[in-house]
Amino acid sequence: MTHTVEVDPRETSDVSAVLEAYRGELTGYCYRMLGGAFEADDAVQETLLRAWRAYDKFEGRSSVRSWLYRIATNVCFDHLGSSKRRERPMGLGGPSPAELEYFGETLPEERWVEPVPDDAVLPREGDPADMAIGRESIRLAFVAALQHLPPRQRAVLVLREVLRWSAAEVATLLGTSVPSVNSALQRARATLGAKALQRDEADDGTNAESWTEADAALLEKYLDAFERYDMDALVRLLREDAVLNMPPYTLWLEGPDDIVRWMVGPGAKCRGSRCLPVRANGSPAFGQYRVDPAGGWSPWSLSVLEHDGEGRVTGITTFLDTATWFPRFGLPAHLD
Repeated sequence: MTHTVEVDPRETSDVSAVLEAYRGELTGYCYRMLGGAFEADDAVQETLLRAWRAYDKFEGRSSVRSWLYRIATNVCFDHLGSSKRRERPMGLGGPSPAELEYFGETLPEERWVEPVPDDAVLPREGDPADMAIGRESIRLAFVAALQHLPPRQRAVLVLREVLRWSAAEVATLLGTSVPSVNSALQRARATLGAKALQRDEADDGTNAESWTEADAALLEKYLDAFERYDMDALVRLLREDAVLNMPPYTLWLEGPDDIVRWMVGPGAKCRGSRCLPVRANGSPAFGQYRVDPAGGWSPWSLSVLEHDGEGRVTGITTFLDTATWFPRFGLPAHLD
């Protein structure tokens, strides 16, 4: 992964600027650990505050980066010790029928895996293979799977598999042994199973750019079908096991038939919507605006599309709290 250029805070008077340079990568780390975008922000702020208060005791025995990650890991462990596991609707029960009466419970935001803008947690440039792994490691499904790991296994997996730390570096950070780190990594991989990150060492990352181009092409096709409300075109983009879910509600639907039944039934007011593309969780995404009776279009949802890499959508996650998510993604409050 792309790293911040190391500067020893003992050699500069502007300690805050030195620490602030690590905010982006620390946010990515804390988001993977905690599953919540705002919780990650709070964890990073606490990390930088603790570091600022303790910088005069920093002796330089480790790099600034390692020192900050040690603090961030402890902050995340503190958060995880007092909170319930974040989930997605698919982790709470079976699929629902496509009728309004099965809309399900409304759960508070701290129960859900939340979306995050790519720019907030991913570097803008770097080794293509590392950047591809970075995108995969913030996909909604992977972040949700991480939440099922015990905190230490979660930290080991992210540090070893995503950030490419050595076992010795992770052992030093966690105050444990290399065999203990390797054992934790094996257990984490076994728990995640098929969802574990797979790095093909023979792949030099030259396909990374084409993957993002494929994302853009799929999003263009999806938005064209959705804005025209062409259900036939939409179905052609959905895989047979595609799911639709809408946090903060526990309801989720499975299969193109039920997804279309929902869209032409309870969701029929989405007809005539306008959409603005964004990047979220390493995936194509968009802000949806429904027709406003007073004129123009009003915010309705932030939707993240998951796909199989072969042009078929496997998941549509629609976050309905636009007051929270539209400002974070830089989306306007109204379309005229």
